[in-house]
Amino acid sequence: MQRDELELDLPPAFEIGEKVRLRKLIKNDGTFPGQEIGAVLAKKGDIGYIASIGTYLQSSYIYAVHFLETGFVVGCKKKELESVEESHESNATRE
Repeated sequence: MQRDELELDLPPAFEIGEKVRLRKLIKNDGTFPGQEIGAVLAKKGDIGYIASIGTYLQSSYIYAVHFLETGFVVGCKKKELESVEESHESNATRE
């Protein structure tokens, strides 16, 4: 994406309910209530699900990710997440 391009000009990279993996450590910057500033909210590799999709500064998407292990719902940018592909046995070829 070029500097003058808005992420919001494109559809969201993830869908609500999609399983995602965190690509970096997320600490409280003071916007997460009930936790100290600097407290770890989610660790690199943690798995969560997209709960909702919002916007930030009318330029990018913010994905609310529900991490089931901690119960936290944390706002993440696209670059902080990656989709987790699930293999389903029902998709396997049977002989």
